[in-house]
Amino acid sequence: MELDQYPEDRNEKDLERHVAPAIRGHMLDFLSAVATRERPVADIEQGHISTTSCILANMAMDLGRTLQWNPEAGLVLNDAEANQQLGRVYRAPYQHPSL
Repeated sequence: MELDQYPEDRNEKDLERHVAPAIRGHMLDFLSAVATRERPVADIEQGHISTTSCILANMAMDLGRTLQWNPEAGLVLNDAEANQQLGRVYRAPYQHPSL
């Protein structure tokens, strides 16, 4: 724990102390990446790829079939039902941007 180095963590009401060092490390790495114009350790592209993989795996399980993903188009190939599940109706007044 970093409580000696960051004593303000002791009084932070909603802080999950067991993850604070990792979060702080990612924040510092992100700020460093902004300053150096390099990619951070936890790059958004990698996060998008891993999240998409999990969503597609869950969809394939729900639909009971394999899915072929086109990453350039952001769509499942030849599967209108699966592609329909990629979006949802937004609460008013928000609207999902469509191509």
